[in-house]
Amino acid sequence: MEQYDVIVIGSGPGGYIAAVRSAQLGFKTAIIEKYDKLGGTCLNVGCIPSKALLDSSEHFFKAKHEFTDHGINTSDLQVDLAKMMERKQSVVDQTTSGVAYLMDKNKITTYHGLGTFESKDTVKVATADGDVTIQGKNIIIATGSKPNFFPGMEPDKDRIITSTEALQLKEIPKKLVVVGGGVIGLELGSVYARLGSEITVVEFADSIIPTMDRTMGKELQKVLKKEGFTFKYNHRVQKVENTGKGIKVTALDKKDQEVVFEADYCLVSVGRKPYTDGLGLEKAGVKVNERGQIETNDHLQTNIPGIYAIGDVVKGAMLAHKAEEEGVFVAEVIAGQKPHINYKLIPGVVYTWPEVAAVGYTEEELKAEGKDYKVGSFPMRALGRARASGDINGLVKILADKETDEVLGVHMIGARVADLIAEAVVAMEYRASAEDISRMSHAHPTYAEAVKEAALAATDNRPLNI
Repeated sequence: MEQYDVIVIGSGPGGYIAAVRSAQLGFKTAIIEKYDKLGGTCLNVGCIPSKALLDSSEHFFKAKHEFTDHGINTSDLQVDLAKMMERKQSVVDQTTSGVAYLMDKNKITTYHGLGTFESKDTVKVATADGDVTIQGKNIIIATGSKPNFFPGMEPDKDRIITSTEALQLKEIPKKLVVVGGGVIGLELGSVYARLGSEITVVEFADSIIPTMDRTMGKELQKVLKKEGFTFKYNHRVQKVENTGKGIKVTALDKKDQEVVFEADYCLVSVGRKPYTDGLGLEKAGVKVNERGQIETNDHLQTNIPGIYAIGDVVKGAMLAHKAEEEGVFVAEVIAGQKPHINYKLIPGVVYTWPEVAAVGYTEEELKAEGKDYKVGSFPMRALGRARASGDINGLVKILADKETDEVLGVHMIGARVADLIAEAVVAMEYRASAEDISRMSHAHPTYAEAVKEAALAATDNRPLNI
């Protein structure tokens, strides 16, 4: 039986990064992946393919609606959906091949097949060539998550679909109902809205992206309405039916009156849930809570010494980069180091256009905790760079401690804010004040100038360009 210092179950961003860092630290490492390709949900049916389609659809949308403003005349524009999907798959293949390369480069043994615990240090892998049993001094569970759904909205993967099927449609829906106004639903809805679909978002809460600062949701809604979105808030979906040639969604509004929506497809996008099917956790004695999450301590160790869990199977935001940080963290804990993760400073991003990005406290959280704070904001349309590119929607909002001026939260909606948010993360890791940011030179003309201006507004209400 092959023996390893570290066995990682799952090869998504958390798993493969945990394997790479373990190998870098000198551990004999193996990784187990259920499917033929490495990369997990993110690389195969999540982050990467969705961003490929978002970029492709945004090119089409701009060509159709904005190119003439730039003096570029276009006519007879058409969408070749098959080609778009082909490009998306090419991006996925290149990315997953890159992970396979990293495994080889770092001398990590890869097993393809379902990994199941036989005991606390033994895992059986059901490979195509038969069962293989391996042992590990340390085992890291990184099996990720799968789409969630509630009774009455069970996906049939035909007309009632999840994010996985939405990435592989063979036609552009005339009408698409999205159940859930969170990140995944809005991103995939945006893909098809840009290509011509009418999108209806049915949301239980009273706003979209309800976990983010409410200002961001309000600003994003304004833009998405122009793309062809309709929003139905405070609606509780009771059932979703496949009618053969389409779907019917029955919901109750806030007055408990029945409302029916009909469309070609229904995308069920009500979050994700931990995926631990077939792991055999009971054989290892690993505890799981009522939400299906694997319980861990501050070192991400389960109740069984030597078994760790990271990413979507444990508590916290289901984000690829959060899983990556945890993968590195666990590898370094095993090596006897003292790493740290500040979960409040893990940014969140919505890859619509404009993008939305945030880190730290929301204004609603600060109010709930009774913290004294001040707000500085700056509109993107006041930037020369935004006017030059035509990307004038959005703003940057900075929340700072009223007494100390320490930055407590940064929220952005605008062009390339998925990249801009890193500036806020760095500043907050060093506990910068709003004045600190306001005194740092920002290149002109750039979108990043909005961060400096918002910091000026938060410091003593003195932005320079409005």
